[in-house]
Amino acid sequence: MTVLTRLLMILMLAMPFNAMAEETAIFAGGCFWCMEKPFEEVEGVTAVISGYSGGKSSNPNYKNYGAGGHIEVVKVIFDAEKVSYDRLLDIFWRQIDPTDAGGQFVDRGFQYSTAIYYLNESQRKVALASKMKMDAKGVFGARIVTPVKPASTFYAAEEYHQNYAAKNPLRYWYYRSRSGRDDYLVSTWGEAAKH
Repeated sequence: MTVLTRLLMILMLAMPFNAMAEETAIFAGGCFWCMEKPFEEVEGVTAVISGYSGGKSSNPNYKNYGAGGHIEVVKVIFDAEKVSYDRLLDIFWRQIDPTDAGGQFVDRGFQYSTAIYYLNESQRKVALASKMKMDAKGVFGARIVTPVKPASTFYAAEEYHQNYAAKNPLRYWYYRSRSGRDDYLVSTWGEAAKH
């Protein structure tokens, strides 16, 4: 065995064996508390971060993000070898009312509207195809108004918003059960929609 062959073998062994094909997706579905949990339960999703995006102001916070034109979003970090972007889109559609341009359920106003923010051309194409497929199925009983837009700067929400369902289970379930979201999702998708 030559010195070069030994060196190459050592370098190959030093490389991480299971290097993750990490990607990011950004979805807006109204209240980010309700959007975190369904994605956190998916094998291959490594992190879900609540935040704000889409607006023009910098460093938004919970008190002012709407005034800056931002909406509530979740940033989903995932291993593309374990879960596809298309699968994440399917989960997204099953969490929202994409026919409502005025907010989501009890939360009204632009800051609670829906959107898919793509980070590259591949995501744009997959998102548009997914939207067309959902529209063609007619599941929602009206035309889908959820836009597919290029991603802009993502700002993480305050720490107390992160992983809210796990930190505040009673408040989370109370809010969610009273918001109208679960009733709508069950009436649209059946009992499997519950989270």
